[in-house]
Amino acid sequence: MTDAPTPSSTERSAVERELRSMIAEAARLDAAVVAGLPADTDLFGPRIGLTSLAGVTLLGAVDARFGVDVAALDLSLDSLQSIATLADFVTAHRSVR
Repeated sequence: MTDAPTPSSTERSAVERELRSMIAEAARLDAAVVAGLPADTDLFGPRIGLTSLAGVTLLGAVDARFGVDVAALDLSLDSLQSIATLADFVTAHRSVR
């Protein structure tokens, strides 16, 4: 129990829901399929299958929507490992609007 300004679980959940929709669009998958995947599903693994081009498209959409330039802030791109890692990263770095 801390009073530190950390994102709420509600905020994190909202970010993840939006990201799932963006991931589905970038990967050209049915949004309902992506919505039902476990949060630890690899973005570039067989279930989502992001290509490098789709990844760039996703990064542009994340920057436009959340004000988070993932490529500039995470040079190793570890945040693109899974749905959960991307949601955590975006929630922690998003611009307050």
